[in-house]
Amino acid sequence: MTGYGSASRQIALASGGFANLQVELRAVNSRFLDLSLRIPDECRRAETALRELFNQHLKRGKVEFRAVWRLTDSDSSATKKTSLALNQTKLTALREVQERIRQEFPGAGELRLADILRWPGVIAEAETAEEQWYSATLAAAQEALQQLLSSRQAEGQALSQELGSILQAMQTIITALEPRMPEVVQQYQTKLVLRLEEALGVHAKQAQIPLNAELLERIRQEVVIYAVRIDVAEEFARLKTHLQAMAVVLKQGGPVGKRLDFFIQELNREANTLGSKSVNDDFTKAALDLKLFIEQMREQVQNLE
Repeated sequence: MTGYGSASRQIALASGGFANLQVELRAVNSRFLDLSLRIPDECRRAETALRELFNQHLKRGKVEFRAVWRLTDSDSSATKKTSLALNQTKLTALREVQERIRQEFPGAGELRLADILRWPGVIAEAETAEEQWYSATLAAAQEALQQLLSSRQAEGQALSQELGSILQAMQTIITALEPRMPEVVQQYQTKLVLRLEEALGVHAKQAQIPLNAELLERIRQEVVIYAVRIDVAEEFARLKTHLQAMAVVLKQGGPVGKRLDFFIQELNREANTLGSKSVNDDFTKAALDLKLFIEQMREQVQNLE
């Protein structure tokens, strides 16, 4: 399935200024998931997390994720602040410790400002540049992914409706022909008996061999056995079952591509059998029409997630 999504994030640089990170996520039709990442070195740490994210939500398609960035001087409300911050908890604890020590040692001097600032944990550590790139890349990728999933969902609904129409057309063919099957078998059986009796009659007359009732009955028995072999009632039943199952899968939604692939294979097998057993022009045409519909569905199903 095709789809597109894009997003951007602004990153405050330690050297001053800002970097505008722009990401794009594109997907085109493919039977399997083919994921390609084109990212700058600054975003390389997020590669594993990106692959996990995309593999979690995407099952099919040739997917390309691309990230680029450029320097900018503008700030925005989404920009993360890089100013230093005091750890108030550490600062309070340090002041309490100083007061207790001075109670024990009244002559001890107070901590100087430089000592306080150098005390571990008093200055809240700002997010490092590497962490900023990591979090910004993931956040932008998630936003782009949601856009892509929304577009693919809309396309999937359209494809589902088209597949539903094809299923209905196939069901119409089966419904029209299935009741005629006993009649067709009987007609073929009668026709075959007459031809065999005629052929054997001519041969027996030439060879001066009597054509008795026992021989004729044996002919009819063999014809009945053959007629059973050309009966496609079971094929019609399996075709209907597969069509109903596909309709249920499409109605349920979600990732359905691989399940529909299986049903397509089964439908094609039954249609081939129907064509090979056919002894009537209408049934032959029906088998060809069914195979045409199956191929149309196969092309569409490969585009479904």
